[in-house]
Amino acid sequence: MATIGSAKIHAILQYASKRIPHPPESPMKKHLQAFCFALVSSLGTNSIFAEDFFFRDGDRVVMIGDSITEQHLYSNYVEMWTVTRFPNWKITFRNVGIGGDRSVGGNSRFTRDVLLHKPTAMTVDFGMNDGSYREFSDQTFKPYMDGLQGMADQAKAAKIRTAWVTPQPLDNDEQGKTALTGYNQTLEKFSDGVRTIAEKNQGTFVDQFHPYLGVLDSARSKNEKYNRITAGDAVHPGPPGQALMAASILKGLNFPTLVASVSIDAAQNKVVSKEKCSVEGLEASRKGVKFQKLDQALPFFPEDAASILPWTPILDELNDYKIQVTGLEPGNYQIRIDSIAVAEFSSESLAKGIDISAEVLKTGPIADQAKKVKEAVENKNRYHHDQIFRGIVLTGVPDWVYAAVPREELEAKKKDLIDQRLQKVAELDATVTETLTMQPHQFEIVKAD
Repeated sequence: MATIGSAKIHAILQYASKRIPHPPESPMKKHLQAFCFALVSSLGTNSIFAEDFFFRDGDRVVMIGDSITEQHLYSNYVEMWTVTRFPNWKITFRNVGIGGDRSVGGNSRFTRDVLLHKPTAMTVDFGMNDGSYREFSDQTFKPYMDGLQGMADQAKAAKIRTAWVTPQPLDNDEQGKTALTGYNQTLEKFSDGVRTIAEKNQGTFVDQFHPYLGVLDSARSKNEKYNRITAGDAVHPGPPGQALMAASILKGLNFPTLVASVSIDAAQNKVVSKEKCSVEGLEASRKGVKFQKLDQALPFFPEDAASILPWTPILDELNDYKIQVTGLEPGNYQIRIDSIAVAEFSSESLAKGIDISAEVLKTGPIADQAKKVKEAVENKNRYHHDQIFRGIVLTGVPDWVYAAVPREELEAKKKDLIDQRLQKVAELDATVTETLTMQPHQFEIVKAD
């Protein structure tokens, strides 16, 4: 389905507004502003709908990869963005990344680590180790492709919908205008291989390599001396780099950006339009506005990744949380949610419509709820990793133990213990769901002191 970019829509509507003569505060101008806001909301930012998104309600998702996946950063962020955008979905995520692994390893452990969870959807992210940190060679590329194809065959047999994710490039401190040097050139060719596998097996191809590289190169172009921007180390990014990974992956999965939007005509005391929210108890005049609003989704951004934002606007790109109020007296206005001041804007900005995602994620009840979701997801995934995946599945058993306890008996006990602990993970899934219960909030837009 063809879509129109929001920048183009803004340009078209801006041109149209200039061509229609009207006094600065005329009803015609107010109606045109509201129409522009509604049209841009519905076409510009919501051109990707829930049905276009890779993940679906009811999915059981497994994310497999190497140590970058096992860090539980980008995988957590993908999960957090998904569940906050769709708080009513029944969807679960399990991370089975192993440090040092390659695609051949993922293929060999597929039954044990992936099929255990009976997934309906899966993301595959290998490649960083597969190229052996040297120049491109068929000696490393062929095993990589064979491992990916092996997983594709097993995924198709199990009817698992699969997203094939490229590795991200290294972020090292070598100087120069581009990071596309050395091992990154190898990783780019391995990324081409991921595309081949996705196309051959009717999967979803997700290119995180080039969006990530673009941000690195943009940062390099703006500084005489380049200092790494993704934290962690060159191979294993910290939260800033992994938020960039998650954003690139979500965009490749057609993540819908709209959180909610509302447009109000204060002079007429009416709701002009609303999307993904309900509005009740509106009291509006030219002096201010108050109403109760119940959203169908939450904005999200991991605050420990904030240092990436000067280099890429991924918070705004993945969170479209709009509010528009026309008909206010000139001046500056404070936005309060449940009596907590979260932002201040001019009447002119409010009349045009603004995205307040960044502001509501800093303080107030929406920020508090997003933090609770993040904490619950982290707790659940930490338990699965420490108490099941690393705690039992990957724990080696010395041979002498089998001399004391028959292998079959020990494996049966391990399986029983895994099943018991998976029940605890299900309970932690329920805790995540509890944090996602949407609550109405009282909004006030009042003259700033």
